[in-house]
Amino acid sequence: MHEWALAEGVISTALEVAEREGLNEITAIKIKMGELQQIDLEIFELALREIRQSQMPIVANAKTEMEKEAAVLKCRVCGREWAFGDALLAEEERESIHFLPEIAHTYITCPECKSPDFQFMKGRGVWIDSIVGR
Repeated sequence: MHEWALAEGVISTALEVAEREGLNEITAIKIKMGELQQIDLEIFELALREIRQSQMPIVANAKTEMEKEAAVLKCRVCGREWAFGDALLAEEERESIHFLPEIAHTYITCPECKSPDFQFMKGRGVWIDSIVGR
């Protein structure tokens, strides 16, 4: 399950930041995840909680906040930007794209020029937006 690996990475990074910044306690970690990231939030939150509590006390009581980032696409032909959520897709197609975003070019075209040549500008990956401590 990649949720556990992601959670370990988040906590490990938070501990590195705490050491670098001279923090005695991490009180909050804000995590952002792209709309296209295929994560079971329940498992990810469980993993974060378990890993936090098994680490040094510096991170044990940290609150974690998660925020989704909407996916934004940009046409490489005409430059138009649009939201992934605006694409008219069947649920099966949407699920396929969540699993393998590169397949989106099979199902989606630019609403302006109809080109399938676009890139994802936002909405992929998982990252730490902020760490608060004292």
